[in-house]
Amino acid sequence: MSLMSKEQLKQWIKEKNMKSVDDVQSALKDLFSETIQEMLEAELDTTLGYTKHDTKNKRTSNSRNGFSKKQVRSEYGDMEIQIPRDRDGEFEPTIIKKHQSNVAGIEDQILALYAKGVSTRDIQDHLQQLYGIEVSPTLISNVTNKVIPLIKEWQNRPLQSVYAVVFMDAIHFKVKQDGAIVNKAAYMVIGVDLEGHKDVLGIWIGENESAKFWLHVLNELKNRGVQDILIISVDNLKGFTEAISASYPKTEIQKCVIHQIRNSIKYVSYKDLKKITSALKPIYKATTEEAALEELDQFERTWGEKYPLMVRSWRNNWSEIATFFKYPPEIRKLIYTTNVIESYHRQLRKVTKGKSVFPTDEALLKMLYLVTMDVLRKWTGRVQNWGQILLQLSVFFEERVKPYIR
Repeated sequence: MSLMSKEQLKQWIKEKNMKSVDDVQSALKDLFSETIQEMLEAELDTTLGYTKHDTKNKRTSNSRNGFSKKQVRSEYGDMEIQIPRDRDGEFEPTIIKKHQSNVAGIEDQILALYAKGVSTRDIQDHLQQLYGIEVSPTLISNVTNKVIPLIKEWQNRPLQSVYAVVFMDAIHFKVKQDGAIVNKAAYMVIGVDLEGHKDVLGIWIGENESAKFWLHVLNELKNRGVQDILIISVDNLKGFTEAISASYPKTEIQKCVIHQIRNSIKYVSYKDLKKITSALKPIYKATTEEAALEELDQFERTWGEKYPLMVRSWRNNWSEIATFFKYPPEIRKLIYTTNVIESYHRQLRKVTKGKSVFPTDEALLKMLYLVTMDVLRKWTGRVQNWGQILLQLSVFFEERVKPYIR
């Protein structure tokens, strides 16, 4: 079930009208049967060299010739599988071989490999080593492409009306495009709802990170039902503030302090680096905005002459760096960095680090989606101290929160 988000799982339970353990077992049996069916049909697509109804790409006299029924035994019980046939009798399925009637255990491997975002070559090797099944990289690619409709459905699913905090950031990958290798940005949005649960609201692949594309993302969130966001935590990308204000004018903007530090130390010589980072700490660790401004003044007196651009960067961004000072410690800890989304990025990189270049945007999105589904499965708890945070948000945003608190 790792291919489903929490909301998809709820919908699936509702559609299947599950009331008991037996109902769950029956539904899982149906899911596995459908997965095997899709894989068999993808195998036949590869054997024939064209997909069903795609007569333009047909380069063979061979064609589909209906199905034969086969009873197989799995961990979910006995089930009937429709084995696709070809007219010339050349099709030799490898997922369920001829005369094979027991497929117990394969379902766990199929779903686990999908959810881990394992590469085509590694899936091929895994199936060979574990089951003695020889499959081509093309077949594996065709099979995993069956997840693409799920991605489209997930990307367009309705979202909640209000999110307490939203984190927005991008992670960069190399992708082949028109014969060249280019840098692409995967735009990520994580939302924390009013119950304290985290969710990845979407993934978008675009050119290098830009405020214009973020505006497109924000408008898409609005079209999917997000009416209000209390606080957005973002990096220091130029134009981000204007993009957010255009879509959500009431939203408080918190620029990530860690991003601000990283951006500002670009101006610093190596020999001053430790002194500068140490001198910056009292600014963002201050208990009040007034105290923080005093520390910034002191910093300018000490370093302003040598590093005027760094001081100017802090001054120019101050109104949105200092947003967190108006809130109690529990909210501050949640919003003043983008740690939530950066932790998610680290999990994505664990899987994608072995892939130096992706062949297409779709291949990149497919892998990111599969890994994300695995991450979401583990996000079962609420944000730390959520009860206290919600109480505080109810004070600061009373009219905007009250209608949605149960």
